[in-house]
Amino acid sequence: MELALVLPPWPNERWRLALQLGVTHAVTTLPGHVAGGHQAYSPPGVPQTIVPPDLPPKEHRPWDFMPLLLMVQRFREAGLTISVIEASPPMHRARLGLPGRDEEIEWVITLLRNMGKLEIPVWCWNWMAVINWARTSVTTPTRGGALTTSYDHELMEQAGPTEVGSVAERQLWDSLRYFLEAVVPVAEETGVKLALHPDDPPVPSLRGIARILITPENLQKALDLYQSPQHGLTFCQGTFSTMGVDVPRWIRYFGQQNKIHFVHFRDVRGTPTRFVETFHDDGQTDMFEAMRAYYEVGFRGVMRPDHVPTMEGEPNTEPGYMMLGRLFAIGYMKGLREAVLKTAARAQ
Repeated sequence: MELALVLPPWPNERWRLALQLGVTHAVTTLPGHVAGGHQAYSPPGVPQTIVPPDLPPKEHRPWDFMPLLLMVQRFREAGLTISVIEASPPMHRARLGLPGRDEEIEWVITLLRNMGKLEIPVWCWNWMAVINWARTSVTTPTRGGALTTSYDHELMEQAGPTEVGSVAERQLWDSLRYFLEAVVPVAEETGVKLALHPDDPPVPSLRGIARILITPENLQKALDLYQSPQHGLTFCQGTFSTMGVDVPRWIRYFGQQNKIHFVHFRDVRGTPTRFVETFHDDGQTDMFEAMRAYYEVGFRGVMRPDHVPTMEGEPNTEPGYMMLGRLFAIGYMKGLREAVLKTAARAQ
């Protein structure tokens, strides 16, 4: 198991802090702002633009080879390896099954081919239509006055429908099958692993838009739509915890199928309709047992700390993604990993 951090496409102090922590694996976005990326920060709960404005000229699209090559070289020359791209070309028509989706799918295929050429092994993607991850507060006080994000479904629903109106589950399942049939063969050809992220929050509908990847069983259904070693999951512990399930049990379930391609290591307190995100040592999941489950199923990919509280002295300009909480999380994860490895060694 390798630990990674989300790092921006251009060098800054976060790159240096990662190296000082002994972290050499990077999770990054595309080299430029791209609508639809899960971690290219945008305010949680704000509908994404359906028609991306002012797409760059073809030769400068961030999923094309040269922009990706230059980004890869920046990381390599700094002593860092890009292990995951966690962003996408625009995919809103693809998710909704609208006219124009084939062009968006071709953009994804271009990204995967270029990732294969550049030996970037994992693409993290999601099937959350119109609204990406959603929260109703980014200033909820938690331990010691740190600020965290939280979600209240009743408040979110008061915002009313989005511009696309009602979207049914069947529409999303049909469009997901269509997408996989086009994309998975390219992933097999290029060797890139597809790591599908569950819907966050895992509620059946968000402002009239169905959410389908909200239970472990539905995630298995998504995997079964196209059987392939390249088609797997981003195991987002926080989302699984929000589902109210036994997180270590489902790590073992999907890990034994070799379907965990990437891990978001985080935790919450609450239910799908009302929860608060926590420090990594303060949530409802047994994090030691989670780490041990990854070891026992032979997980050999990268995991990164996901959403963290904003701590004293930080501006909270990127709720969930400020740096001090992630420094704490990496230390905590390193300690858990060492404890698991030493416990396993003594048992042999």
